[in-house]
Amino acid sequence: MSKAGTEKPDPWPVPVAVAQIPETGLHRDIEADQAARKAVADTGDLRAVLSVQASFDVTPKSGGRFHVAGHVRARIGQTCVVTLEEIENDIDEPIDLIFAPPEQIPQMAALVDDAEQSDEETPDPPEPIENGMIDLGRVATDALYLAVDPYPRKPGAVFEPMVEAADPEDHPFAALKALKPAPKKSGTRKPKGK
Repeated sequence: MSKAGTEKPDPWPVPVAVAQIPETGLHRDIEADQAARKAVADTGDLRAVLSVQASFDVTPKSGGRFHVAGHVRARIGQTCVVTLEEIENDIDEPIDLIFAPPEQIPQMAALVDDAEQSDEETPDPPEPIENGMIDLGRVATDALYLAVDPYPRKPGAVFEPMVEAADPEDHPFAALKALKPAPKKSGTRKPKGK
């Protein structure tokens, strides 16, 4: 038995066997139940996932590739980075991916690299079809995580740095001033040369 890696398990698996996708394509609407929403929240370090659903059109392409297009819509609970209040945000993220057999990935990735060096728009590298399956739940979850605002703010919340009145004795050299010897009173020294 192999050791478990550090990679977290898929929080919302919805596998589709590519062998069962008809030539005309496949439309799937999926929605996460409470257990899947909790797993998606835990894996993505979100306070809560209140709802998440996705719709997909999976279309066969030449060479065993598949085009996956659709949307993921979710309502997530986060914490405002300014007020630390609990807030909710809506996500509506488009999905447009190509899945390819694993043996085609290096060749297709090279084509993407070549396109990056030209002025044309660079296509995204394809995703691998793993064990004859495309996991639509993972596609939806990945799109959701990419769309999450890492610094969510409550509408109207403005960060105002704490401003304190400047204390003339509070500066980097205040401690050195205390170490400085007190000046000697004038008149105690005799002028030079007399």
